Amino acid sequence: MMTPIASALRLFRSKSPRSAALAALVLALPPAALGMGASAPPPPPVRVERAAPARPAPQAEARMPQAAPPAARPQPAYLLAREVTPEQLLYRSRAVVIFADTPADPAFAVQMAALHGQAGPLADRDVVVISDTDPAERSVWRQRLAPQGFSLVIIDKDGQVKQRKPQPRDMREIIRIIDTFPSRLEEIARRGPAP
Repeated sequence: MMTPIASALRLFRSKSPRSAALAALVLALPPAALGMGASAPPPPPVRVERAAPARPAPQAEARMPQAAPPAARPQPAYLLAREVTPEQLLYRSRAVVIFADTPADPAFAVQMAALHGQAGPLADRDVVVISDTDPAERSVWRQRLAPQGFSLVIIDKDGQVKQRKPQPRDMREIIRIIDTFPSRLEEIARRGPAP
């Protein structure tokens, strides 16, 4: 069997320039690369472990300032007609008054569910929701507004009736109506639009 050096010398002596270049390359390699000399065992495999995610120490966590909890969104007032008069709300709140001849009226149930489902925008617009489902009681609201059956009445802060609707309305439509009031437009200019 021929050693790598003997093979290189044989190629070097040949007349081909290509063979001579290959032989020069083989002779330039270190003996270990040619499999000569003492063989060393391969290095042990390197084991890389993932670092644990950085976490503050328990003491440091206690010293860190705590973020304030998000401010609770104000909720509108839901009142019965006998609990409040129009004069009590004048220049303080807008009123959304819902009339029905009975609490079991399906239109009344639909309207109240719509108002309770998304109460935040009403509170942002200073709205008080007033319900009157007892015609026999003859509340001040019923005497002044004279509803017949189901009725949704939207009143501005100045006490003027802005809209009367004989059918339930969704929250988006009620908010759109309120946002067109002159007093609401002034509020938006003063403090910016509500969400």
